[in-house]
Amino acid sequence: MNYQEKGSKTYLFSIVLVAVLGGLLFGYDTAVISGAEKGLQAFFLGAKDFVYTDVIHGITSSSALLGCILGSALSGFFATRFGRKKSLIIAGFFFFVSALGSYYPEFLLFEHGKPDFNLLIAFNIYRIIGGVGVGLASAICPMYIAEVAPSNIRGTLVSWNQFAIIFGQLVVYFVNFLILGEHTNPIIEKTAENIYYVLPTSDAWTIMTGWRYMFGSEAFVAAVFTVLVFLVPESPRYLALVGRDSRALEVLARINGITKAREILADIKSTVEVKSERLFSFGVMVIFVGVMLSVFQQAVGINAVLYYAPRIFDSMHMGDPMVQTVIMGIVNISFTLVAVFTVEKLGRKPLLIWGSIGMAIGAFGVAVSNLVTVPPIVPVVSIMVYSASFMFSWGPICWVLIAEIFPNTIRGAAVAVAVAFQWIFNFIVSSTFVPMYNMRLGEMGDKFGHMFAYALYGVICVVAAIFVYKLVPETKGKTLEDMTNLWRKKSAK
Repeated sequence: MNYQEKGSKTYLFSIVLVAVLGGLLFGYDTAVISGAEKGLQAFFLGAKDFVYTDVIHGITSSSALLGCILGSALSGFFATRFGRKKSLIIAGFFFFVSALGSYYPEFLLFEHGKPDFNLLIAFNIYRIIGGVGVGLASAICPMYIAEVAPSNIRGTLVSWNQFAIIFGQLVVYFVNFLILGEHTNPIIEKTAENIYYVLPTSDAWTIMTGWRYMFGSEAFVAAVFTVLVFLVPESPRYLALVGRDSRALEVLARINGITKAREILADIKSTVEVKSERLFSFGVMVIFVGVMLSVFQQAVGINAVLYYAPRIFDSMHMGDPMVQTVIMGIVNISFTLVAVFTVEKLGRKPLLIWGSIGMAIGAFGVAVSNLVTVPPIVPVVSIMVYSASFMFSWGPICWVLIAEIFPNTIRGAAVAVAVAFQWIFNFIVSSTFVPMYNMRLGEMGDKFGHMFAYALYGVICVVAAIFVYKLVPETKGKTLEDMTNLWRKKSAK
């Protein structure tokens, strides 16, 4: 094999681009519910054999997250047993099956267009299958990028995965907006007995068909991603872990050049000579920090905003909520780029701390807007500040740290545990948001729920900033092998 002296950035960027498509699918799959959930709710409110309550709707809207928990928990096994590449192919297959099944959950078993409890179960199963794909991709895509990227640009390249997640959400906001077209979301009212019903004047197409197209649109992206993953190489660090040193050197040389590749491979081999599969081989603290990064990324409440954005903007009574959702998507994209271009200059910790403070200000702004009378622009801007602050901090930087903070020999298992906790708390936040947001108290009515939800998220943002300042190590400029040595020293004390 003739190795080139200089690596190819074109080769590196091309394989990273394929990996970040997994992030795009991650964002697409998790945010598609934002445009579809009202039509879906109206559809199942027509069921005759059960009552479709707030709680059931919250679980149905968040059911994909159950699959995310399962997929992320299994990602360590998949990544270690089958490799990073094959695991991403499996994830793509799950995405594709879920998209088609969510589009047509009646397939072979049920009468088309007839809502009942069995069809609800089938729909949720398809969403859970997609969630397994998201869980696998969410853990393995950043892991794969971190393992192929040179240390001086690793943070930037892993941040592009978060950019792809947010871009996927923006794409699906646009797709949902275009699918809806001249049609309107159903009008859903609540009786004095807290029973929901759909007004007869609601658009029947949105109730019966629109939400199907929204879910089904993901199949095209899933198919492209799955095909392209076949063309990328396996992660060189995984190859070294399983003893395929010559292939690992070949991939590293194409990225870094042969001289640098030999140095990197020697560093990798020095950290895996004593291979241990025990999760706590490097102490409890490294696992605790990784898990809490994941917990805080979700506990700050961001996905409640992303999943229910049109509903939230609708409650603020300021213009078209779908248009405002698209605007929020554009803001999110813009501020994710802030992280992409500053993460190697400013470091991971400063971005997380300042982002936490910005999120707290935005969340408290929404909470206060429900206590006193303010112009509608105030809560809308507060939501934008909250979301934008997340996008340059916890959104991308959490994934960067999870991908690079763990030692080589436990990375697969440790990332799986951390990301599983992320999806567990994503599910908790997302499934509890609607009931909490709709809580009523005395004369405040549902404004109490609006205030309470965002005040709670604001407090958690403050706690997150303190956690980062006290416990999270800075990883800027360090190789993955440096992190192995850092935690080895800490565990030896």
